[in-house]
Amino acid sequence: MDRAALADFLRRRREALQPGDVGLPEGARRRAPGLRREEVASLAVMSTDYYTRLEQRRGPQPSEQMLASLARALRLTGDERDYLYRVAGHNAPATLSASTHVAPALLRVLDRLDDTPALILSDLAETLVQNRPAAALFGDATRHTGLARSAIYRWFTDPSERTLYPEADRDRQSRAQVANLRVAYGLRGPRSRAGELVRVLQRTSEEFAELWARHEVVRRFEDHKTLVHPEIGPIELDCQALFTEDQSQTLLVLTAAPRTEDFEKLRLLAVLGHGPFAEAER
Repeated sequence: MDRAALADFLRRRREALQPGDVGLPEGARRRAPGLRREEVASLAVMSTDYYTRLEQRRGPQPSEQMLASLARALRLTGDERDYLYRVAGHNAPATLSASTHVAPALLRVLDRLDDTPALILSDLAETLVQNRPAAALFGDATRHTGLARSAIYRWFTDPSERTLYPEADRDRQSRAQVANLRVAYGLRGPRSRAGELVRVLQRTSEEFAELWARHEVVRRFEDHKTLVHPEIGPIELDCQALFTEDQSQTLLVLTAAPRTEDFEKLRLLAVLGHGPFAEAER
């Protein structure tokens, strides 16, 4: 671990960012350039004291999970992320296993969406980042670990996952989940995490095994669906997807037609995002 290089790199990347770059309000005039240490710590979900010690060359070696959080908070490119790992004494993540590093271009778009649900997903339907309206709609989907990080896995193993969809739409959603996994499986191969997910689900879910045998392959760029929120009921939403060039991550944005009841429900959802329901989900 090169403490001096790590400290200097973190400080310079922090000073190069402005609040608007990460979706924060500009606020009062700042005495120093860039983000404050407490802002980076908050974005990385760590204590300000811990982050400060890293910049002061006296912190403990960060874990790989902590480095992934810092890379996301500081909006690092792939090359910058790899450098961060190396100076912190870790091997850089393998390209095919680095899906937890959120694409900066998608993050910049997400940072500007604060009035409608939006989230960034891996190609295995793992929620990497979500804004507050998305957390109010789906709950904190980033809290899961292991295979359960994948919404595809949870769909076929946890019945509570299906309550968000009307019963009449669940068969279509099952087919869509499997067809999306087919795309990831084709790109990554049988020895990848996509392959592991397939093998586990074939053993644990007869429904999945039957659908997988159909060999349906499709990646949806847009969709119209109804989601059922536990407090405000069904909401009809249009879903738009924006993919990274390598197809490994997706920004999913959910909107409702203006001047409709569903549009008003989304506005109410923004309020719920700051209320008891959202806190309970977190």
